[in-house]
Amino acid sequence: MKRIILEMGMGNDLYGEDYTKAACRAVEDAIRHSSLILFLSLGFDHADMQVKVTIGVQQPDRVDTAMVAQKLPRGKAEVTAVKGGLNVVDADNNTCSVVATAAVEAYLNINPNDWVISQKSAASDR
Repeated sequence: MKRIILEMGMGNDLYGEDYTKAACRAVEDAIRHSSLILFLSLGFDHADMQVKVTIGVQQPDRVDTAMVAQKLPRGKAEVTAVKGGLNVVDADNNTCSVVATAAVEAYLNINPNDWVISQKSAASDR
């Protein structure tokens, strides 16, 4: 499997201290930056794509990774939550805003030998 896409996103939950909500918003932010036109253009099936998502939050055990995986519209998803992100505490109002980060990686089983730069393209890059 070769990584073909890497996107980053950020999401938050301002008042509910809901780590899953912040994580889902981070994934939604990341996938808004992607357009997977290469699948249609090159004849790949979205079902063949493996998607690895890493969520960074201050309390990883409070992320429902299965719910986050449901936010991915294509591919076979694997979601992992790790220590990261940010908690912004407002002691005066006894609130905590949760900030999550997401890295979304897409992989395809492609043979790199099937792809070569044409001599014309290689010459123009010099």
